[in-house]
Amino acid sequence: MTDPTTSNSVYASMPKVELHRHLEGSLRLDTMLDIAREFGLTIPASLHRLSGLVQVQEQDPLTFQNFLAKFNTLRLFYRSPEIIRRVTREAIEDAARDNVRYMELRFTPVALGRAESYPLREVMDWVCASAAQAAADFGIQINLIVSVNRHESVELAEQVADLAVQHREQGVVGMDLAGNEAEFSAEPFNGIFAGVRQSGLHLTIHAGEWAGAENVREAIEVMQAERIGHGVRVMEDQAVVALARERDTVFEVCVTSNYQTGVVNSLREHPLPAMLEAGVNVTIDTDDPSVSRITLSDEYRLVCEEFGLTLDMLKGRVLAAAQAAFLEEGQKTGLMTGLRQVLYR
Repeated sequence: MTDPTTSNSVYASMPKVELHRHLEGSLRLDTMLDIAREFGLTIPASLHRLSGLVQVQEQDPLTFQNFLAKFNTLRLFYRSPEIIRRVTREAIEDAARDNVRYMELRFTPVALGRAESYPLREVMDWVCASAAQAAADFGIQINLIVSVNRHESVELAEQVADLAVQHREQGVVGMDLAGNEAEFSAEPFNGIFAGVRQSGLHLTIHAGEWAGAENVREAIEVMQAERIGHGVRVMEDQAVVALARERDTVFEVCVTSNYQTGVVNSLREHPLPAMLEAGVNVTIDTDDPSVSRITLSDEYRLVCEEFGLTLDMLKGRVLAAAQAAFLEEGQKTGLMTGLRQVLYR
């Protein structure tokens, strides 16, 4: 068990790896107020009232509908190329301040471009350029994952996939299928993701969050995903657990998000400890740190204090995340060597 006297500074100072963080869920409140004033958006004029629209509150219903509703407001803010560059930069700066050494930041070009009908190629250019500059300025290693949503058209996803492949030299390393898996199937997107995989990009699929273990099986067997976003409902079917273990599929687990979206009824009921006990390859991530009002340090502290992970177990999960990164082997070796030097000094 973790020593109850472990201070928050231990988690804050620990070098971290983040594999599952959405740009659209990482906006600062004060940045949103700046944008609202500049563009005359009709939103509350105080941080406290704005927070209720874009962040999960203690009194909110803990459902995926409530969680997703926050993004309806967030998508009003992408009103210029400068704003898209700014929020990308700030998301990376915030991660660096939390001592994240390597992050794969995922973004949804359709969501970023919709408010002003920006061409998807230009949106991706802006995010890629800003991310590269921010990584250099803040001393953090950044790669990008391009995301599409299940509820949107296959034709739109095909456009995004083509552009993702074209942006491989600008830091795009993978593609993600996200969105409401409870009501929309992944099946229409299978061909697109097969083509993405053949192009050399990596695949991570949201599955087993708002629907059951069968979606995890589909993501692993049919879509050949290397990583699963969330995936915590894999524990509902031990045959799928065995499949995930056999394939060494990596699960990007976001504990606070899973609680806030109603995947689990309480933090105590979260399956992360059972996943680890079953030999499932788990990493610890934030999902949408601004929406959830958390940092990755908060998640590290939570899994230790609520679930009893020791610091050595937590360090093992950091290294597991580094091993699962969508990096070339030489880069991955360098990342892991640097992490070990700090974690075990």
